Amino acid sequence: MRRSTRANVATIFALSLPIVVGAAGFGVETSYWYYNSLRLQATADAAAYAGALEQISGSDKPTIIGAATQSAATNGLGSGTIVVNTPPASGPNTGKKAVEVIVAQNLNRMFTSIFTQGQVPEQARAVALITNASKACMLALDPSASQAALFSGNTTVKVIGCSVMSNSIASDAIKLQGSAGLQADCLISGGGVSLSNPVTTVCAAPITQALPAADPFADLPAPVASNPCQNANKSTLGPGTYCNGLSLSGTVTLQPGVYVIQSGDFKVNANANVSGDGVTIYLAGGSRVSMNGNATVSLSAPTSGTYSGVLMYGDRTSTGGQSTFNGTASSLLTGALYFPKQQVNYLGNFSGKNGCTQVVADLIQWSGNSTINQDCTSLGMRDIPATQSVALVE
Repeated sequence: MRRSTRANVATIFALSLPIVVGAAGFGVETSYWYYNSLRLQATADAAAYAGALEQISGSDKPTIIGAATQSAATNGLGSGTIVVNTPPASGPNTGKKAVEVIVAQNLNRMFTSIFTQGQVPEQARAVALITNASKACMLALDPSASQAALFSGNTTVKVIGCSVMSNSIASDAIKLQGSAGLQADCLISGGGVSLSNPVTTVCAAPITQALPAADPFADLPAPVASNPCQNANKSTLGPGTYCNGLSLSGTVTLQPGVYVIQSGDFKVNANANVSGDGVTIYLAGGSRVSMNGNATVSLSAPTSGTYSGVLMYGDRTSTGGQSTFNGTASSLLTGALYFPKQQVNYLGNFSGKNGCTQVVADLIQWSGNSTINQDCTSLGMRDIPATQSVALVE
């Protein structure tokens, strides 16, 4: 009888052992699948974030895709596949400034291969959304220069509804020296700030070590020089190419359009009175701007079209040099002063209509007394994103 009982137990154990082992194996394998799904999601998250950071820096689409793909490879995607869309191809963030990443892998089976030989497909998706935490009226683009945005002398500058931003990683990327006074929504620096006296800001303290702001006019095409060269010796000038620079004296009116200045500077001489609406002045090659402090200048940018909101545009292929903006207190420069590879010296005690002047330059030095406003969209001017943030939203 005992022998029969032992035999029954052995038989039951032998029959149930594959089930027990199979159940344990299935549990281990599903845990493995779950772990890999988490790892794949982390890979997608990191890749989307890397792509978004590349987009913030102003890179083109192939570079953004390359950054996301490299991140996925570094995080172990291996033979898996990756699709990068910017903007996202699906979901609630289509059409927004965002990067979508979809990664997929096929996992080999272990214990469950007893039942089927097919691989287990895994897929993960992530979307990194770029948002603008602030808007700038002044943006210094240089990535490393000391004192990239410098306020000096007895200047008093009020920047209403927007911030002062520097992309430089220098410890004094934004510097306030002497008795200069500054009021702004915030000071935002890729590095640090150096303040000789207190500033008035809406934010609790300057933002340092910030992500760089993209060039807001990076998509703006350069005007093409046309023939023949225009005659500069007239009191009313029309758009076109001025081949030996453009030096203005007396009373001069600029008609609407694009003015290409080459092989010389755009000069406004002492006691000149220069006016014009709907004007964009492009400084080709090494041409620069020089405005005398005793001149009265009233110029405004176009309010529509390709160069909407852009008053001055420095050649982005020409590095170095300085453009100086000066004039009487009754002067008005309405629009953006865009010099991506040059320094802008702003000396005049004026701004644009309703305070609508923007400065985007490699370096900015400000010593004039001015009040700058942000709300200028009615004049055709675009917002300038300052610090940007990246968040995983899907």
